[in-house]
Amino acid sequence: MKVRGWMPATMSSIRSETPHSRVLTLHVPGWPGNEPGQHLDVRLTAEDGYQAERSYSIASSGPGDDVELGVDVVPDGEVSPYLGEIAEVGDALEVKGPLGEYFVWDATATTPVQLIAGGSGIVPLIAMARAHRASGSTAPFRLLYSVRSGPDAMYRAEVESLADPLTEVTFAYTRQGPDEWTGPVGRLTPDRIAELTWPPSADTMTFVCGPTGFVEATANALVAAGHDPAHVRTERFGGS
Repeated sequence: MKVRGWMPATMSSIRSETPHSRVLTLHVPGWPGNEPGQHLDVRLTAEDGYQAERSYSIASSGPGDDVELGVDVVPDGEVSPYLGEIAEVGDALEVKGPLGEYFVWDATATTPVQLIAGGSGIVPLIAMARAHRASGSTAPFRLLYSVRSGPDAMYRAEVESLADPLTEVTFAYTRQGPDEWTGPVGRLTPDRIAELTWPPSADTMTFVCGPTGFVEATANALVAAGHDPAHVRTERFGGS
């Protein structure tokens, strides 16, 4: 898909997702569509002309003029506090995209897929999971979602609803599990990652998204366990 220049967008809907995140739908006339896993750049322009740009993963995919973003607020960020706390329906901004060809799931592939999300890293992976279900793909999927606590999980209800004979969903909690939780609480260790994901013998395509430290530790654990580095795709983010 051809990347276009900056395009005008309008905030068409806003939904609070967690105490510190929102799901935003942008109406972008002429949006060329995007593949599951791609991202876009958002540009905001202040009244004095100052501009700030940041990249955000896209939760939606396919054709159409509506683009869904999931935004987690970074307190010291320039763009996420506006999108996650201040923006209102009808607000105008600019976007550029779609961007990124590396971190994309091909709906025609039959290879087993492992998705591993840390926090708001679930956003591009929910796009892949949605595309998997909508396409009727028979590729087996597994999703491991690591979050601080139950209330911190973006798209929680939808993630839970993904579980079916072709899709296995597992949560991991780093600070506090739900009341009914009986599993361990803490950061994912290499042993836990190995326990909760496909083994190297499955020859999976793995997509890992989240904060830089989480992504690096997870990818290193997968490669050390024997996964083909070429089949471990990563997308990381910092302050925004």
